[in-house]
Amino acid sequence: MRKGIHPQFQETVFKCACGAEIHTRSTKPEFKLEICSNCHPFFTGKQKLVDSAGRVERFIKKYGDKPVSSGKPAAKTRKKAEPKAKPKKPRTAAAKKE
Repeated sequence: MRKGIHPQFQETVFKCACGAEIHTRSTKPEFKLEICSNCHPFFTGKQKLVDSAGRVERFIKKYGDKPVSSGKPAAKTRKKAEPKAKPKKPRTAAAKKE
């Protein structure tokens, strides 16, 4: 191997948000993790819900049916036109004669 082009291989600590620390070797001195094998549901067998409601549900819960004030007057809405009733056509030639 050529000298001076490879990063320094050193002792490393992986720190998880749950407080667990894993000591190993790497090119960086420290790594911060959000989840590790000590707190991950796959390895622990315990279900841990991080987000029980989706984004839309949280938005509706937070703001609900509050009116939006944009400074503009409310838009006019059109009424939907009702479809016109078509005259019924006779199904057979015999029905036309009657």
